[in-house]
Amino acid sequence: MRFNPRNESSYKAKLAVRYLEEAEEAFKRRNYREVVASSQLSAENSAKAVIALFRTSSWSHDPSYELLEVLSMRPSDLRKLAEELAEITRRLAPEHGRATYGEPLRGLTPWDIYDEENASEALLSARKAKEIVEIILGRLGASL
Repeated sequence: MRFNPRNESSYKAKLAVRYLEEAEEAFKRRNYREVVASSQLSAENSAKAVIALFRTSSWSHDPSYELLEVLSMRPSDLRKLAEELAEITRRLAPEHGRATYGEPLRGLTPWDIYDEENASEALLSARKAKEIVEIILGRLGASL
């Protein structure tokens, strides 16, 4: 099967939206670990939705460097948005492992790590990532 950039971008955007919805629902249930995990995946897939328009994204949970690379030759307003999205992705990337495995050396499970404040910050970041990716995709002639 051939790589179709628009289809791949649309798929990643759908993942981002669904993970954000999951994070929103988890916040209502006060499942803060799930909020952080789903927020991280939402931000990651937001970045990958943009990357997919140009090339296949890596399996990394921190695609920030790829995002900056593919948008490096675009207009400065898109680069600024990409930098903001990359920062969100970079900041949340380590939470993938922590929300999955916890901190074993400290004896902390993923459920021990997160509180409402952590979850709220992650959720706000994922929401911002969605806003940014909608703008970038729109400017590139794609949609969320």
